[in-house]
Amino acid sequence: MATVTKKIKLQIPGGAATPAPPVGTALGPAGVNIGQFVTQFNEATKDKRGMIIPVELSVYDDRTFTFILKNPPASRLILKALGIEKGSGKTPSQKVGKITMKQIEDIVKEKMPDMNAASAEAAARTIAGTARSMGVEVLK
Repeated sequence: MATVTKKIKLQIPGGAATPAPPVGTALGPAGVNIGQFVTQFNEATKDKRGMIIPVELSVYDDRTFTFILKNPPASRLILKALGIEKGSGKTPSQKVGKITMKQIEDIVKEKMPDMNAASAEAAARTIAGTARSMGVEVLK
């Protein structure tokens, strides 16, 4: 059985991976077939176009690999829920939008498998904190 020689973590736009940096520069030294990874990743994420998808790649000593797709970062999910491009550059004085607890609960449902929160309520508080740090007002 092959043993894991390297673990690589990347954040790549869904369905849009290319052999160019950062993918090529991260995978090349590990001996991974970059074209094969790009094809598999794009196939697995074609329904998530436009979202940033974190991927955890395990490279084995025989140069084969497996990868696990994670959910997009909470900040990206918040931006998507609000339909805006980016957060405030001047938090807390400048607000860029408002998010409801219902929207936060929807984000928690999607993000929960990747979070280390003990409960959905704790996860919701974490997401709300992320929203506040981005200059988004959290409505009760």
